[in-house]
Amino acid sequence: MESRETQTAYRKQNLKQFAGFDRDGELVQQRLNALLVANDETARQKAMYRSDREKLEAELMKNPLSLEKTFSYFGLILGALPPAAMFIRFAIDGRLDGWVFGVMFIINLISAIVGFFSGKVVAKTVRFFETKSWSAMILALSFVGLFWGMISGGAGGIIIFIFGAFFGAILGGIVGSIALPLFTILHRLMKKGENIELKHFLAIAFGITFVICGFILGL
Repeated sequence: MESRETQTAYRKQNLKQFAGFDRDGELVQQRLNALLVANDETARQKAMYRSDREKLEAELMKNPLSLEKTFSYFGLILGALPPAAMFIRFAIDGRLDGWVFGVMFIINLISAIVGFFSGKVVAKTVRFFETKSWSAMILALSFVGLFWGMISGGAGGIIIFIFGAFFGAILGGIVGSIALPLFTILHRLMKKGENIELKHFLAIAFGITFVICGFILGL
């Protein structure tokens, strides 16, 4: 039987073709990731509103405040006014000399600044608990408010050393544990999506704060 030699064709591999395929794969993955992010954002937007009417009301807001701005401004107000009410109470009782007011102003300023910037962190916690039951939200935010107030009050009071920090933390903790749950209850009722109208915020924030200041002043 006659045997015949055959030649196998040699095909040179094109490595650039596979490199191009890898780049195409990366591009597809990037587009897929972008699509997933967009879908997540769409789902989050839909979950923000309880109805189409609420979404429309949110879009019609004249001066909406985001969740982060809302609790930052509330922290600013709480960090400034209740300590000021306490210092006024001491002044009425004749326990403060004139030069002390300069120190008190610095304490108020520090507490307000810390309350403002820490309010952005508190807003993330509020975002989570506003989706829970009312009882769970109120209970959890009482402790969050306690911790928030202790940080803000203690930071301001530290200017008059350990005693001031301790006293400031106690006052701030009491104020925060009461104010934050009360404010969040009203915020949850009045918000549209995550935003609240500026005029509603001002009424709620100053209303709660002035009531607390009234108790401090003994009015």
